[in-house]
Order: sequence, then C-alpha cells, then structure tokens
Amino acid sequence: MCVFAPTTAGPLRTAAELHAGVAGAESNVAVALARLGAHAAWHGKVGDDPFGQRIRDVLEAAGVDCSGVATDPARPTGVYFKDPGPEGTVVHYYRRGSAASTMGPGHLAGIAPPRILHLSGITPALSASCAALIEELLVDRALGAATVSFDVNYRPALWPVEEAGPVLARLAGAADIAFVGLDEAQTLWGAATAEDVREHVPDAGVLVVKDGGNGVTAFAGGERRYSPAEPVDVVEPVGAGDAFAAGFLYGRLRDASLEASMRLGHRLAAGALQTVGDLAPPPAPETVRAILEEQ
Repeated sequence: MCVFAPTTAGPLRTAAELHAGVAGAESNVAVALARLGAHAAWHGKVGDDPFGQRIRDVLEAAGVDCSGVATDPARPTGVYFKDPGPEGTVVHYYRRGSAASTMGPGHLAGIAPPRILHLSGITPALSASCAALIEELLVDRALGAATVSFDVNYRPALWPVEEAGPVLARLAGAADIAFVGLDEAQTLWGAATAEDVREHVPDAGVLVVKDGGNGVTAFAGGERRYSPAEPVDVVEPVGAGDAFAAGFLYGRLRDASLEASMRLGHRLAAGALQTVGDLAPPPAPETVRAILEEQ
C-alpha cells in the first residue's frame, strides 16, 4: 500500500503537509532484506493507478524483484494514513475492494520455491480468496521445500478477535518460523507471558515472541533464548515489527544463531523506530557482519 503521515509531530487532523511512502508488512520485510543484500521478491497485486506505479518504483529502487506483481485495471491500490497522537499512532486503512484483496489460490503458481517465504496474518483477513491463498501456501505448502515464515500481525480493524484468534493460532502453528507480539497474543489468546504464547502455538518450528521495548524470546525445539531490546528514542513505532522480522530472517539465511538473529532484528527495529516512514536505512555491512558473528 501507499502510506501517508504528517511530516511534523502532531495529529493528522491539523497536519498541513503529509509524507508519502510505501508500506505493507510483507513489502517492508522484502525491502529490508534487499537492502541487507539478500535477493528478495515481492508478489502482490496493485491497481493500474499512480499509487500502484509508486509502489513498484519504490520497491524496485530498493532492489526488490517485482516481476511477480500483478496489475488489476479494475481495482484501486490500497492506501492508509498514520495519525500520531498522545496515546500512540492510529492507522486509518482504505483498502476494501483493493486489487490486493482479489488475490487467491494460484497467485504464486509456477515460481521457483524460495529459501524463505514470508507471509502475514493481515492477508487472510482481506477476503475469502486471500484466506484461501494463505491456506495454500502455509498449510498445504504449495511451494514445497520453502521455509515458511508467518507474522501474526493482528489488525482489529480487519476482523474481530473471536474470529481471528483461532485462525491465527492455527496458521502460526503451521509455520516454520512464527512471529507474534506479546501484546497481540494477550488480545488474541489471553497469553500473559512468552511461555503462555508457546502453549498456544506449540507446533511452530521457531516461535519468536516480541515484547515491545523490553526484548524478544525465541523458542526452537527445546531451546528458549531471550534478547533484550536496544534502548532508542521512538519517533514512530509502525514498521518496527517488520524490520525485526527482516533482521531475524536475514540471520537465519546466514545460518546465524537464534541470539545473533535476534540481535540483528533489534538493530533493524531500532532504525525503524527512529524514522517517520516504515522503511529505514540498513546498518552498514560491517555492522551486520559483527552482529551476526558476535558470540
């Protein structure tokens, strides 16, 4: 989607100028991975309009392969607006009936299986066909040997908790790598601790539980690892979870340990927290290497 946010601190209602950008959970992850040097492709669907063209331009400029992006001339590209306030940022979405909402099974047919396929819990809430697509890719494993990563990313504006809770628990449990925030796990499943989350999602190969500015707990097999977050002055929080996921996945691509992967996730999340847009510049290559090699 395209995203718009006030250029200066203050609510959307009184903003004189807006910053235009490109965002979306999966595309945020793809951009961050491409900027780290991985080959990342984004497979989505946009409208035949300036917003869709902007998305392609921005992602391709960041090094993301968009050859699998479809264009729907009959549907618009989704957009959303960030509204900062004293209680936090409120997000207003305008994507009902968007091109992306018409994706369905077979959307990725014919592509070579990637090492990692990253999906989010936003997609199944967009439409029945999108939900079927996620079932095909995550549960039925349509791309074969690909490691499937799934970020729960619960959005209450899209579906009620009583509907989303069991669906997202089942999908997270089917993933090789699952990401979930402790706050959303509390909303969805009543989980109070990372261990509670593991009880609700026992089957995920690697379960990563994010606890905001406190830290992250990762469960893999019988292992439990904890990594404290980096202290940062927060400018805008939206997009930090996607940045963390990208850093963690990059670590796994490089066969780094759980601890090193979490450290890199924290570093990318810190960058996202200190920028207005969802897409923050990556750490220097030598910094990335040092983080992944640190014991």
